[in-house]
Amino acid sequence: MKREYRQYPGFDPDAPLLAVRDMRVQFATHQGSFHAVNGIDYEVSGGETFGILGESGSGKSVSQMAVIGIVNCPPGRVSGSVRFRGMELVGAPEPIRRSVRGQGIAMIFQDAVTALNPSLTVGFQISEMYRVRTGSDRRTALKRAEELMERVRIPSARERIGNFPHQFSGGMSQRVMIAMALAQNPDLLIADEPTTALDVTVQSQILSLLQDLQKESGLAIVLITHDLGVIAEIADRVAVMYAGRIVECATVESIFRTPSHPYTAGLMASAPQIDAVEARLKAIGGSPPVLSKIPPGCAFHPRCVHAQNQCRTTLPGSSWISDTHFSACHFAEELSKQTVVEDVRRS
Repeated sequence: MKREYRQYPGFDPDAPLLAVRDMRVQFATHQGSFHAVNGIDYEVSGGETFGILGESGSGKSVSQMAVIGIVNCPPGRVSGSVRFRGMELVGAPEPIRRSVRGQGIAMIFQDAVTALNPSLTVGFQISEMYRVRTGSDRRTALKRAEELMERVRIPSARERIGNFPHQFSGGMSQRVMIAMALAQNPDLLIADEPTTALDVTVQSQILSLLQDLQKESGLAIVLITHDLGVIAEIADRVAVMYAGRIVECATVESIFRTPSHPYTAGLMASAPQIDAVEARLKAIGGSPPVLSKIPPGCAFHPRCVHAQNQCRTTLPGSSWISDTHFSACHFAEELSKQTVVEDVRRS
């Protein structure tokens, strides 16, 4: 399939697949401005799985909606830089963004059952964008939809292509969403909570499917989740988000072995441990801040067991623990040398 975006100015096959710099997303409302994303930076390379971890409301999904260009503006406003293969997408003309969307970057939305149109067959929904982009006739597009359904391991694809979404289980609906995303062979797949509301067995099947598809095509994946187990199983690197900022970013091994931000350590401590003696899990005290009233200094300080006066007044910069590990905490270097997770469990 011809990649339309390669004809536009700025395209560089040697540039990072995705490079985000100081991206901010805010929404104007009657109650004031809500800063959903507050200046985040990261890169994604071809073929890697980059996890974005955090509680609900931390800005995970909105940040990726801004990447793919589907934030309604107004009331939203996106600023900063999002470059795909060297092409600037923030503020780019709609033809450029449309050419990247689907062919370059595709997205699996949260809750597949509600994301699918209940009045259209799954075959029509999978084939629609392919037909529009390639100019194929209906028969050819449906054949492509059947091939994609087989690729994501939907049994009896030929018989089920005319079924409606309500005739599929949650796990099969998620496979339909993956097939839709793969219709134009994208280079980057954004998966927003792809295993939410699925039982453990089906979760494992969906993750295995994504990994197999990645091996087949060299697909890069940005995986949005709040599940530490999913991150540990599939991700190469992970960014931890809190109140619209990335508070820590590192390889999965570094994040699990030496978490250097108290929020990351709190997430680790709240996860069940096979060898844990305690009967109760340790929760992070308090609640995430309201986005229209983010506290000064470090946004996590009202919930942090290590907070000092400096944390309440000064926004921390990025402290580099290693070449691949940074933490937005005033005391990151000290915490990286301690057993932070155990400190949080004891507090």
